[in-house]
Amino acid sequence: MEGYQIMHLEDKTYAIIGACFEVYNRMGCGFLEAVYQECLEIEFKFREIPFQSQEVLQLTYRDQTLKQTYSPDFLCFDEIIVEIKSISNLLDEHQAQLLNYLNASRMNIGLLVNFGHYPKLEYKRMIL
Repeated sequence: MEGYQIMHLEDKTYAIIGACFEVYNRMGCGFLEAVYQECLEIEFKFREIPFQSQEVLQLTYRDQTLKQTYSPDFLCFDEIIVEIKSISNLLDEHQAQLLNYLNASRMNIGLLVNFGHYPKLEYKRMIL
């Protein structure tokens, strides 16, 4: 059953990455992150990828709910966090941010997508 679960998630991440490539191919690089956020919302709807945009998620510490929250750019299929950037290159701290989101949400898979990289879309799939 675990193999099916991994393949199931691979299909979903492939669909998300495909949507990201489409946005990059149509828009290019150089826009602010908010532009890509809006374009991805349109592309996800077009491709019927279920998503929540900048959904506020709770944090806990020692089983206590914190006042502080976090909002990943997208939560797709209710199980994949998608964090987008529009910078020249992804850095270690961007990967750390996504890992923190995964740990805090207790989700297993995340995508870090950079629309600011030239000449092609830059992305990393991270699995806990």
